[in-house]
Amino acid sequence: MTVLPDDGLTLASEFPEAPHEQWQHLVAGVLRKSGKEVSGDAAEDALSTLLEDGLDVRPLYTARETAPDAGLPGFAPFVRGGRAEGNTLGGWDVRQRHLAADNDAVLADLENGVTSLWLGAGGAGIPVSSLAKVLDGVYLDLAPVVLDAGDETAAAAELLLGLYEERGVADDAARGNLGADPLGHEARTGRPAYDLASVAGLARRCADRHPGLRALTVDALPYHEAGGSAAQELGCSLATGVAYLRGLTEAGLSVAEACAQLEFRYAATADQFLTIAKLRAARRLWARVAEVCGAPDAGAQRQHAVTSTVMMTRRDPWVNMLRTTVATLAAGVGGADSVTVLPFDDALGLPDAFARRIARNTSTVLIEESHLSRVIDPAGGSWYVERLTDELAHAAWEFFQSIERAGGQEAALRSGTIGERLAETWSARSRKLATRREPITGVSEFPHLTEKPVDRAPAPAQPAGGLPRVRRDEAYEALRARSDAHLAATGARPRVYLAALGPAAAHSARVSFAANLFQAGGIEPVTEGTFEESGAREVCLCSSDALYAEQAGTAAAELRAAGAEHVLLAGRPGDHPGVDSYLFAGCDAVALLSTALDRMGVS
Repeated sequence: MTVLPDDGLTLASEFPEAPHEQWQHLVAGVLRKSGKEVSGDAAEDALSTLLEDGLDVRPLYTARETAPDAGLPGFAPFVRGGRAEGNTLGGWDVRQRHLAADNDAVLADLENGVTSLWLGAGGAGIPVSSLAKVLDGVYLDLAPVVLDAGDETAAAAELLLGLYEERGVADDAARGNLGADPLGHEARTGRPAYDLASVAGLARRCADRHPGLRALTVDALPYHEAGGSAAQELGCSLATGVAYLRGLTEAGLSVAEACAQLEFRYAATADQFLTIAKLRAARRLWARVAEVCGAPDAGAQRQHAVTSTVMMTRRDPWVNMLRTTVATLAAGVGGADSVTVLPFDDALGLPDAFARRIARNTSTVLIEESHLSRVIDPAGGSWYVERLTDELAHAAWEFFQSIERAGGQEAALRSGTIGERLAETWSARSRKLATRREPITGVSEFPHLTEKPVDRAPAPAQPAGGLPRVRRDEAYEALRARSDAHLAATGARPRVYLAALGPAAAHSARVSFAANLFQAGGIEPVTEGTFEESGAREVCLCSSDALYAEQAGTAAAELRAAGAEHVLLAGRPGDHPGVDSYLFAGCDAVALLSTALDRMGVS
C-alpha cells in the first residue's frame, strides 16, 4: 500500500468518493422535475449537446474518458505540438495581413509587435510590381514574408527571391512562404491557374537553397469560408496536402523534403474548444499521413491560424474584437505556429490604423500579459479536450477518405462533391442562425438600430467563381439593409407597436424579447404612447400566458379597430382570436422578420 505524504490539503478526505452513477442519479432527479423520466446514461445523454460532424459534447468528463496517447511535444504524433519547446521562446509568430500597397502600415506593424507579413498580391490586391516598394525598409532576414498571389504566384515568388538576392539576404536567413496553392486557388475561383509541375520547381529551389523558406500553402480557409465544418476543413486540408505530396515526390523530392515545403492554414473561431481540438487533431492526422508515406519524423505540421471571417459581423463590429480575442487564445492554446488576427473592421473594408493596432495587440496581450505561451500545450490532459480531439480526428479522417474515394481533392472539387457537402453543412447551420439557437451578439441578439455605422475604404475584391463565401450575419444583414434603404427613402424605419398587457412583472420579459427580435430585422419597436401615436401599422401583444388567455382576444380586437393591420403575439402559438402570427424562442426569426418587412412595404 502506498502512503501519500501529508500535504495539508485534507478538506475532502472526510467525504466518501462520489461515483459517476451517483451523479447520474442526481441528474435524473432534476430532469424528472421538468417532466423527463430518464435514468443512468440516458440522463447524461439528455444534457449532451450535438455539434456538427456528429460530435457529442457531454455534460461531464472524467478520468473514465478514453483517448489515444497524445505523446510528447515535438514528437510523433505531434498532438501536443510540432516543436518540443512549443511557443515558449517568445510566443507564436504574430502575422499581419496586408491587402494594400501601404509601406507605412507595414513598417508600423513591424515596429509595434508584428513578426511576419502576409501579403495579398496580384489581382485587385497589392500589384506584384509594387512588392519591392511595399517591403522598402523591411529587414527581410528578420521578418518572414508570406505571399498570397493566386495566379500570379510565379511572378510574385520570383520577385521576392530576387529581393533576397538584391538585398544580400543569406540563403539560410530567408524565411516565410511563397504561397503556391493551386488547389486552394481553384477552390476560390473555380478555375485551375497553374499546376503542380510549375510549383515543384519553386519547391526544389527552396529545398536546395533556402531551408527556412517554404514554397506551398495548404489553405483550408476556402472550405471554412464556404460554410464547412471543422471536420470538413481538416479533411480538405489533408486531401490537398496529400495531393501536393504526390506531385512533389513525382517531381523528384523525397517525402521528407516535400513535407518540409508545406504550411497549413486553418481558421480559428470563437468556439475556443473546437478550435483547440481542431489544431491538435490536424497535427495528429498529418503525422499519420507522413507515417504512411514512410517519413514519420517529417510529420510535424507547420500551422498558420487565421481568425475566422465567417464569424465577423458588419453590424456592431466592435464585438469582433471579443470574437478575435477568444479565437486567438484558442489558436495559441491549440499550438498554432503563426497567428493572424483580422482587424475588427475587416468585414467593412480596409482596416484603419486603430483596427490594425488592436489586431496586433491582441496577440501581444495574450503572450506578454496573459503569459499564454509560457506553457506547452496548455489544454493537454484535459479529459474534454483530449476526447474532443480524438472524435474530431476520426470525423475528419472519414471525410478525407471520402474525398480520396472520389478521386482526390482536385477531382472532388471539379465534380462539385465538396461544394455539395459544404452546402449541406451550411444549410443546417443557417437554420440554427435563423432560429437564433446560434446567437450573434449585436446582430440577432442585442442589436443597436441607432448606432452610427463604421465606414471604411473598400477592400480589394476577393477572388470569386468557386466555392461561395458565407458569413453568419448574412441573413440578418440583408434584413437590416432593407430597413436602411427604407430609412433613407422615407426618413423613418419600419415600426411595430409593442402592446404591453397587465403589470410590468407580467409583460417586461416578453417586451424585451420582442424588441430584441424586431430590431434584429431593422424594425423599430415602439413602447411609449398609444398605438395611434406610434406611426406603426402592426402591433405585437406582450404579456404572460395567463393574461393572454384573459385579454389577448379583446386587445387584438381593440387594436384592429384602431387601425392595426396585423397582430402578433410574443409567445407560443395558441387559440387567441384576432392574433395573426406568433414570435417565440426558437421560431424562424429570419422568415418572420422578412415577411413582416414585406407586409410593411419595405423592399
